[in-house]
Amino acid sequence: MTNEVPLTSRSLPIALLRARERVMGPIRKMLVDAGVTEQQWRVLRVLNEEGPQEPTHIADRACLLLPSLTRILQKLEIKGFIMRNAHPCDKRRQIVEITPKGQQIIRDNIQITRHLADDLRAKLGPERHETLLDLLNDLRDLET
Repeated sequence: MTNEVPLTSRSLPIALLRARERVMGPIRKMLVDAGVTEQQWRVLRVLNEEGPQEPTHIADRACLLLPSLTRILQKLEIKGFIMRNAHPCDKRRQIVEITPKGQQIIRDNIQITRHLADDLRAKLGPERHETLLDLLNDLRDLET
């Protein structure tokens, strides 16, 4: 093993950040136009796809820290995009669900995100795109 510091072009953390910016850059304009942040969009997508759930599960699925999610949920509730209700079995816990207004934000913008995803998939090629997703999921699943 060498003691040399890798070039930034071969640094995994930097490559991941650059790739994230390449993917998220075009999506940010759509989000600004929709009036939601990246984090709010992720929460709405999780709730839309998976239905009502507890905040801890939302935080995990949307890749957010729980304290950040608390603030995000407050803002989404003020905008009328989500509702929070007491858990039916334990009133100390919450269940969060997307409202029709929140679902409309998804419907109004999902075609744009699909188009951007399809464009990226076409530029990478379907096989390389699937390989990239597989590798990223393998990286996520590595034991620390």
